[in-house]
Amino acid sequence: MKKEEVPQDDANMLEGKFRVVKYALNEKGEYEKVPSVGWEPENTALEQAWDLIHEKVEAARQAVITGKLSPLAYHMEKNMMDAGLLGKHMGLPTRKVKRHLEPTGFATLDAATLQRYADALQLTVAELQHVPR
Repeated sequence: MKKEEVPQDDANMLEGKFRVVKYALNEKGEYEKVPSVGWEPENTALEQAWDLIHEKVEAARQAVITGKLSPLAYHMEKNMMDAGLLGKHMGLPTRKVKRHLEPTGFATLDAATLQRYADALQLTVAELQHVPR
């Protein structure tokens, strides 16, 4: 594909914040990086994927509000992490992280562990302990 043929179908994709790099041939026949906002099929697939992620985050938020899960579950979902991945970041076994996803398990966490979770999720402890209403 030539540089001028790189798709630029939707400049408003994800509020104009989304850009990808494509490689295209320049006038000299050499490959170079060209920023692109993508093409319609690609952008549609990405939009659908982000919609699914937002639905999962909202479901986790509702589960926290109803007391079925701890706030950790919401923040973990928002960061697109599962218990295994967060456990690796924390140096904890997956089963312990899963225990902390339960409201009773989360309530027993000491300040040091809360701080470690907050650091891993790039939050303050206060943010970790609450979800937006």
